[in-house]
Amino acid sequence: MASVMLSDDDLERYSRQLLLPAFDLAGQEALGRARVLILGLGGLGSPAALYLAAAGVGSLVLVDGDAVEPSNLQRQLAHGEADLGRNKARSAADAVAALNAAARVEVVAERADEARLQQLAGRVDLALDGSDNYPARFALNRACLAAGIPLVAAAAVRTEGQLATFHPAAGGPCYRCLVPEEGATSALSCSESGVLGPVVGTLGSLAALEALKVLAGYGGDLRGAVLTLDLFNYQIRRLDLAPRPDCPDCGR
Repeated sequence: MASVMLSDDDLERYSRQLLLPAFDLAGQEALGRARVLILGLGGLGSPAALYLAAAGVGSLVLVDGDAVEPSNLQRQLAHGEADLGRNKARSAADAVAALNAAARVEVVAERADEARLQQLAGRVDLALDGSDNYPARFALNRACLAAGIPLVAAAAVRTEGQLATFHPAAGGPCYRCLVPEEGATSALSCSESGVLGPVVGTLGSLAALEALKVLAGYGGDLRGAVLTLDLFNYQIRRLDLAPRPDCPDCGR
């Protein structure tokens, strides 16, 4: 992979990250080389995309086939009133460009099927799942398994959320080890159950943090564990998750 040379402007822009022990130049250069796929540019994907771009991740592939609706504006902060009716991936790409013009952005303005996700996953270093339905999550999980890349998966509804990183190629479970059943076509949805905007913002920000740590090799991550958050009562737990021998996607 090509090296990334930091300019004087870069050194100033990312100076607060460069001050972190065990991150410094090597971590920043790793982010500059990194390519990240984000599936879903809603409440989770919006803050994740913005934080990854702000941190200096070199390339983002933004995938979403939906259009911005008025009810999105309460929590999907990559979009504004002027974006109503626009494709979310295109809207988010403009928000990323306004924040960091150096970030390279590829827009995939479609509801990508499994074959398309496998194609995209094969040319990135990490995928971040901000989707809201099980078929998309399962398809992205299989695409990441095929590509051998880590998957950072976040979910949030009402005042609750969860976050995990799956990377069986490096050991540990996949997403289907956590959710083995095919289940309903849609996860519990914000449109039916409600959500406070800062809840999805918190989970999207944590997903970005997790992606940055994995890409830069900085500190511990959530491989082999699930972080659950009940923000109504501020209860946060980290639960161990083992691979399932009978997992429909990664079971040996």
